[in-house]
Amino acid sequence: MWRNYICRISRSSVSNCMLAYRKITTPGIRCCSSLAKYCSRSHTCGQLRKEDAGQEVKLYGWVRHIRRFVDGPFFLTLHDAYGSTQLFVKKTSPVYNILEKLSVESVIGITGTVNARPENMINKDMPTGEIEVVVDNVNIVNQAEELPIQVSDKGYKAKDELKLQYRYVDLRSSNLQQNLRLRSNIVMAMRKFLIDRAGFAEVETPTLFKRTPEGAREFLVPTRQPELFYTLVQSPQQFKQLLMVGGLDRYFQFARCYRDEDSRADRQPEFTQLDLEMSFVNQYDIQSLIEDMIHDIWPITGHKLSTPIPFPRMSFADAVTKYGSDKPDVRFDMKIHDITEAVGYLFDVDSSSKATVKASIIVIPGGENHFKNKELNQIHDFVDKNDTGKITMLRIREDGSWKGNISSDFQLKLKSQLQNEKAIKPGDLVILSAGVNYKPNLLLGKLRLFCADLLEAKGIQLRDPNEFKFLWVEDFPLFTLNDESDSMIESTHHPFTAPVAEDVNILFTDPLKVLGQHYDLVLNGNEVGGGSIRVHDFNLQTQIFEKILKVNASQFKHLLKGLKSGCPPHGGIALGFDRFMAVLCNSSSLRDVIAFPKSASGKDLLTEAPSTVSNEYLSEYHIRSLSLKTD
Repeated sequence: MWRNYICRISRSSVSNCMLAYRKITTPGIRCCSSLAKYCSRSHTCGQLRKEDAGQEVKLYGWVRHIRRFVDGPFFLTLHDAYGSTQLFVKKTSPVYNILEKLSVESVIGITGTVNARPENMINKDMPTGEIEVVVDNVNIVNQAEELPIQVSDKGYKAKDELKLQYRYVDLRSSNLQQNLRLRSNIVMAMRKFLIDRAGFAEVETPTLFKRTPEGAREFLVPTRQPELFYTLVQSPQQFKQLLMVGGLDRYFQFARCYRDEDSRADRQPEFTQLDLEMSFVNQYDIQSLIEDMIHDIWPITGHKLSTPIPFPRMSFADAVTKYGSDKPDVRFDMKIHDITEAVGYLFDVDSSSKATVKASIIVIPGGENHFKNKELNQIHDFVDKNDTGKITMLRIREDGSWKGNISSDFQLKLKSQLQNEKAIKPGDLVILSAGVNYKPNLLLGKLRLFCADLLEAKGIQLRDPNEFKFLWVEDFPLFTLNDESDSMIESTHHPFTAPVAEDVNILFTDPLKVLGQHYDLVLNGNEVGGGSIRVHDFNLQTQIFEKILKVNASQFKHLLKGLKSGCPPHGGIALGFDRFMAVLCNSSSLRDVIAFPKSASGKDLLTEAPSTVSNEYLSEYHIRSLSLKTD
């Protein structure tokens, strides 16, 4: 296993180093004196304490709050990246009239004296709450106009579009600052682990690439040469494989990737992934490396790691059968029960001769008691909007009787199976779906999460936000049928994944039954990483392109030439770093962990990109605008 080859240092020393670093750089934590170097301030706004009383200090920051008293002194809160300090301005102060006209979020510099607050005026919610600074002099660096949004971590909600439009203001909030600094700290720790502990080399690969049928839609980049285009890379996949051909052995980078996909709330058109590749490894070596790295950097997160090493593993088939998802959230139960054997024959579903009829249920604990007509209607609406399947709901009353639109024969057989499995009790709600293959399970998997949301909205916690459970999902089918054509086969992940050795003999005769050497890393129901062992044989890769995927292999000639130039066996993984950070920060949106994100529609509302360009500029790239006229 991989971890046997890593030089170990004591866990306590790693934790102490990481926690010390976190104390230096996290907002709200008292900062080290080096933060006053290379700048005009003597201290940060989060640094002063009671023992600093009597010192003359120089602070710079943004005016966050102003409290004025008629014919008396007033107080200001000065804020910077490291915290807040209360300023006190006497009525008799020569700077009183200057500060009186100050607007919120103006940038100022002050000099003053640190005073200890009286016991009854200490603010225990502020790290600097035991002191205040009496202002002697002030420098108005930049007076702010009235802002369209407030800088606040609680109590103020602005529309997402407005916050993205004025992102530079929204970035001043402590929550976003903490997220970005945590992101920076984790990047540093991962780099240190991979380079110092595991012998990796950080190598940058090109962003400008050529179009290849690798999977996702790509962004085109025109050139000034007629009819010639680059594309922005959707991942460094092919380059990192060629690095292994080149003998680099262990590579990584924090790669910028680009995909021109349909808008989705949990995706960004440009994103960051921790990308790595290794030679002479199997999937367990790579999984062990990732487990050790996560275990090593975890103290920085401030959370308790709920998953011991090695992380549990689950097959794709088990994940879909039990949870209705290939990225199951295993923090709560509510597993899917297969009832096909008991009652499947009662269902009349539209299926082809090759399809298998399945019937499955989920049991919502306490659903009969907690869900009223409003929630039941929400469940039906959710199904109508998100799926073509159908459901039946059965309510288990407190007296043990069942309420639902089912026959007595159906009820008898279903009740017998569920009672034998001890899966139900009075007060539960049973949701049933039937269909072909995995369809009922996939629908119930979505409903499992939706019903968990409904229960938690009523104060019934199923998923602990402070619990972090990792899981490897593996044994994926190497190929699947295209959604739009049952006769077209496509790669489940990408065409470079190697089949498991046991299935090589049926690769070209029954490809849909072949499993791939692919593995996904799942955290709290989110896919945060995916990797595989790659095809390193020229002939095998060529035949996969041409015989199974029906792709012109010449489009990959740069890679194929490498494979027949002495290519070692190799594999790797890419961690979706934005999503990983969003889970760590307990955020439902990737926008909370990216400095300048795009909107849900893929637009940059801050700079108004994408934007039009002049015809003259287009002509340099041999492009012209087509105006479509309609009668």
